[in-house]
Amino acid sequence: MRVNKKYSCLPAEEKGIHIINIRAIEDIGYDQHENTLLNSLSKNPDADCKYGLYFRDGKRKVDYILVYHYKKSSAGRTLARRVHHNDSSARSTKQDQPLPGKGVQLEMGESEPHMDYHEDDKRFRREEYEGNLVEAGLELERDEDTKIHGVGFVKIHAPWHVLCREAEFLKLKMPTKKMYQINQTHGLLKKINSVIQKITEPIQPKVAEHKPQTVKRLSYPFSREKQHLFDLSDRDSFFDSKTRSTIVYEILKRTTCTKAKYSMGITSLLANGVYSAAYPLHDGDYEGENVEPNDRKLLCEEWASYGVFYKYQPIDLVRKYFGEKIGLYFAWLGVYTQMLIPASIVGIIVFLYGCATVDENIPSMEMCDQRNNITMCPLCDRTCSYWKMSSACATARASHLFDNPATVFFSVFMALWAATFMEHWKRKQMRLNYRWDLTGFEEEEDHPRAEYEAKVLEKSLRKEHKHKETDKEKLTWKDRFPAYLTNFVGIIFMVGLTFAIVFGVIIYRISTAAALAISSTPSGRSSVRVTVTATAVIINLVVIIILDEVYGCIARWLTQIEVPKTDKNFEERLIFKAFLLKFVNAYTPIFYVAFFKGRFVGRPGDYVYIFHSFRMEECAPGGCLMELCIQLSIIMLGKQLIQNNLFEIGIPKMKKFIRYMKLKRRRSLDHEEHMKKKQRYEMDYNLEPFAGLTPEYMEMIIQFGFVTLFVASFPLAPLFALLNNIIEIRLDAKKFVTELRRPVAVRAKDIGIWYNILRGIGKLAVIINAFVISFTSDFIPRLVYLYMYSENGTMHGFVNHTLSSFNVSDFQAGTAPNDPMDLGYEVQICRYKDYREPPWSENKYDISKDFWAVLAARLAFVIVFQNLVMFMSDFVDWIIPDIPKDISQQIHKEKVLMVEVFMREEQGKLQMLETWKDKDKKKGENCNNHSPRLSRSHSGSLSSCHSYPLDV
Repeated sequence: MRVNKKYSCLPAEEKGIHIINIRAIEDIGYDQHENTLLNSLSKNPDADCKYGLYFRDGKRKVDYILVYHYKKSSAGRTLARRVHHNDSSARSTKQDQPLPGKGVQLEMGESEPHMDYHEDDKRFRREEYEGNLVEAGLELERDEDTKIHGVGFVKIHAPWHVLCREAEFLKLKMPTKKMYQINQTHGLLKKINSVIQKITEPIQPKVAEHKPQTVKRLSYPFSREKQHLFDLSDRDSFFDSKTRSTIVYEILKRTTCTKAKYSMGITSLLANGVYSAAYPLHDGDYEGENVEPNDRKLLCEEWASYGVFYKYQPIDLVRKYFGEKIGLYFAWLGVYTQMLIPASIVGIIVFLYGCATVDENIPSMEMCDQRNNITMCPLCDRTCSYWKMSSACATARASHLFDNPATVFFSVFMALWAATFMEHWKRKQMRLNYRWDLTGFEEEEDHPRAEYEAKVLEKSLRKEHKHKETDKEKLTWKDRFPAYLTNFVGIIFMVGLTFAIVFGVIIYRISTAAALAISSTPSGRSSVRVTVTATAVIINLVVIIILDEVYGCIARWLTQIEVPKTDKNFEERLIFKAFLLKFVNAYTPIFYVAFFKGRFVGRPGDYVYIFHSFRMEECAPGGCLMELCIQLSIIMLGKQLIQNNLFEIGIPKMKKFIRYMKLKRRRSLDHEEHMKKKQRYEMDYNLEPFAGLTPEYMEMIIQFGFVTLFVASFPLAPLFALLNNIIEIRLDAKKFVTELRRPVAVRAKDIGIWYNILRGIGKLAVIINAFVISFTSDFIPRLVYLYMYSENGTMHGFVNHTLSSFNVSDFQAGTAPNDPMDLGYEVQICRYKDYREPPWSENKYDISKDFWAVLAARLAFVIVFQNLVMFMSDFVDWIIPDIPKDISQQIHKEKVLMVEVFMREEQGKLQMLETWKDKDKKKGENCNNHSPRLSRSHSGSLSSCHSYPLDV
């Protein structure tokens, strides 16, 4: 690689920093002298470079960091430290290293003659790769003398001309000099908006970006030929830190390192351990005294603090610091949380309605009335005895809190709420696209992933080995068929495992219920159902949390063996698999209670058995809706509390502590090195790497399912989701600002595949709630009784109507209660919940006509409810435009203004050309009117007249 001799490696300051000057002075844009640099380094180099935010010259900003590990013996470090203190000439000789690409850099070559081959190979690849980065226009500076032993850092700076070139390649929209007024509301709307602004002023973040704007700069894709259109008054801030790091990352991805036909970009180098990390820097510290103001500190104060939980999020500042993709996630989370407020209020009203009417509910009053003296059949064989229906009074009263006519209204409301939420988000998304200059943005095809390139290379090498000439290779479905088969078998196995665990919990419930029924205490027998339900749900919760983590790892492994081509393909496939597995894992126990428990029990004298000994579970006399409510609430609350909050707080803290202990163990005990303040890139290296937004979205999507899918059984679900999200927003914000390395900003105009998943859940919620109301609750049987069988038009006699009779003499041998006199009298007829013929009928114990009447009503309700709510949801979708009217007007206005700018520019060019032509004619006439007696000395001026147009 050719490098200007004048800009070879400069002798660095005492700490052994290797400074690589790469570009010429004309390209850098400022004068740089060796003596000035050395003087600045000798004074206070860390302060000059703002502790790692700038190069050692204090002028060039660090846009990106590459981290690598190198081997360095303790003896070598001692020798280096002794040379560092005692012999400055030896120090300068040791520190003069060749540039990347000019040779192998052995800092302690004499002390380590026998180097590991793999380390040599990695170092060679690093040198070649960094040399290619230099050729691409980037400027590098290396630092190996840090507090982290054996870790080196390469600081990367993108000069102005590189930023301009890449911004044009990436078609980045940048603000121009042209400014225009944003359309403002008038009349009554203006007064209403001003009142709302005054009311909401205390809950607005104190951030400049969050203030309402009346003027906006016209944006246009950056072009080097049209630099005069852009506002370049401050070149240092024209490309902000987010944009600079994005540009550098694009160069890192496409810059290759070739060695023995092995092409590698930064992703491949990271995967192969050539570099251990690559990340942009945070803007500075977020806490401490005398901290300079920066966006990170502002975000920590106004966003990532629990004390500002009541305030709006500074979404524009989040986008400015983290990029559009992360900004859209937090904007979506904010809209979702806001929309939960009305849903929570309506849910509380529905719950309070149930509390207020529980004493007026005739069916529960009949169940609690001991005068009815209804004797129920045993809940299990032999050990269980007959029991009074009045003993289930508490369960019946509690069921009314969630099983009342208001829950039907709430189900319809939540279906419309989901449709309104989706439409509201689409409109909010369009506003953000306009504000963030993403209108017209189209995602281009991403670079191939490192694993994909490696597979393609392996395939091409196999074909070359067979002496076949091939074109550019790519992976076909035949290459991926083993992976597809593994995916199919793996997913089926995981789903089967979930079903098996749910089945195991069912066995636990049945056996525990039978064991507790033997209890001699009446209180123990009366609390059997509650005890079994609560313990089984806790077991389900623990299993769900464990399997969630396992399924996340399995989904990633299954996606990796598919070898998707791009990061976008990888992310979409990973999301699909993880969502499928986690959806089945979270909702299978709830689906069982809602739709299967108590459906296949049989009847007294002819029960359905598992393993010839365990009877299938029955629902309580008040129905399974109360148990469904308990199951849903415990799983939802437990999952949010343990998995979403404790894990998100505890695991990063634990990982950080483990990394700190490892570094402390490896760190030298030298006092001077220990007291040295860490550089910014060292502090960021100790943070947790950013793992993507998939886990954040996933937990919110699962929560959205809890809120919408079974909301008919648990009206308080939106309230608990709201309380969780208020904490979740600040928890995620704190994690992004303080616990994670700064992610690379990614441009995006929507939330991607997650929107389709949300729409699918919204549609599925309508169907599930229809079946929950029809088959799980007693809403339809009550309506049928009220309008078909009630003698006086009231609900009196409903409980008796839903119970069938059984003659105890028809018990199978060995299944009758061991203590038939447990109630103090002999039982001849016991009751059980079902629609069957009585024992004195000709077709005794057959399904009665009432069953078919109720079933027909249930199916009719499902069809009517589903189609009606779907129609109403689609109507909401149709009546609310996706793009707000004012935003569409502003976008149109921007296009018109941009056309005007270019038309004015063209007219100016034409006028300038005409002016030049007129001047040319006048000068030509003046030259022709000269006297022939002109001396020979004036011929030069004559020739200059004719040369003028050529100069122009």
